This record gives sequence, C-alpha cells and structure tokens, in this order.
Amino acid sequence: MADDKVRDEAMQIIGMFQILPRLVVFDLDYTLWPFYCECRSKREMPSLYPQAKGIMSGLKEKGIQMAIASRSPTSDIANTFIDKLNIKSLFVAKEIFSSWSHKTEHFQKIHTRTGVPFTDMLFFDDEDRNINQFLKWE
Repeated sequence: MADDKVRDEAMQIIGMFQILPRLVVFDLDYTLWPFYCECRSKREMPSLYPQAKGIMSGLKEKGIQMAIASRSPTSDIANTFIDKLNIKSLFVAKEIFSSWSHKTEHFQKIHTRTGVPFTDMLFFDDEDRNINQFLKWE
C-alpha cells in the first residue's frame, strides 16, 4: 500500500516534465539501501529505503529504463540482495564491480549495453565525487 502511494506520487511528479530521461542509473549503497554491502552477509535479508521501490515502480510504469552503477567490492552480496528484494527485473543493466575510475567504466558499459546517450541519463548517487565526475565526463 505504501509502495503504491509513493509510485503514484512519483508518477505525478514525473508527469510534470515534458522531457524525461530515457535511463535512470542508481548507485546501491546509501542510495537504494541504507548500508554498505561489504559490511553485510549474503545470509541477511536486506531492505531498501522506504520510498525506493515505489519510485522505481513509477519510473517503470512511465517507460523509463533503469540501471545500476555500483563500485562495490562485494558484487556477489549486492547481486544476492537484488535477487532477495525481487528487483532484478527492473534493471536493463547492472554494472557492479570495484573500480578507481569514479564509475566512468560503469557508464561506458551501460552505454554500450543500452545504446542510451549519456545526455539522456539521470544518475543518483550519495557520493558527490561520483556525480561531479559524471557531469565533467558527460
């Protein structure tokens, strides 16, 4: 019920814009969920931030594709959590690997996989350095 309310609110906000991104890219740690994967165990049951699932549902309903760009050193845990949360099917690309390149390699792979130009992507990350690097790179 709460997810539906958030989805409806997200769709209302999205509907206010004439130009929408073709692809929304999310970081994982402290962006979609409130923890670092490397500090958790695969045996645990993860949780998303309360509004995350509703927002992603709204994006999907509006036909906006989604992807993940995460510099996690524990991609196995991240992928296990994505499976446990039943959100794997929401993403057209998942680039989860450790890197020193401020996610530029992640975005190159997402672009190659989806064909979406960087100017048609919207990126959410809790770390300013990743966002600033993306803005310079774009």
